[in-house]
Amino acid sequence: MAIVVSRNVGVLGMQLLRAIETDEATPVGISVRTMVLTAGASDQAIQRIAGLGCRIEREDEIFSALDKLFTDPSGYGLFIMDADAFGGLASGHRAFRLLGEVAAKVPMIMFSAECRDQVFPQGRESPTILRAPLSAVSLRVGFEHALRARMALYV
Repeated sequence: MAIVVSRNVGVLGMQLLRAIETDEATPVGISVRTMVLTAGASDQAIQRIAGLGCRIEREDEIFSALDKLFTDPSGYGLFIMDADAFGGLASGHRAFRLLGEVAAKVPMIMFSAECRDQVFPQGRESPTILRAPLSAVSLRVGFEHALRARMALYV
């Protein structure tokens, strides 16, 4: 069974159709090298991220993770942070600010139980923010949103 999403794309009334298979979800992160910053309590989150098909490098220390991103920004496709493990959303935003210019190259997703409204920014001036605990659906949507520039090449 497929659900078809339709969107008008012009004054001529043309429509863009994209079938979404509900029976099978394909991995969207195949070969995306992903830095996951967590203090060990998020094993379910790690499994869900791995289920999207990415190559995970896990770090338990914030400055070590940031150092690796600074050293090789073009080597990583995504940075995911468990903000609750490091003090909450304020700490996550501080880490994002520390990334500076690297944030323009490496999109960031952070998740926290403090999050009331999930955030899907238009640009890379702020991170994608998801509610914790991560659901498979919110993670997939956040992942596709954060990597939308990369995924546009494959549509």
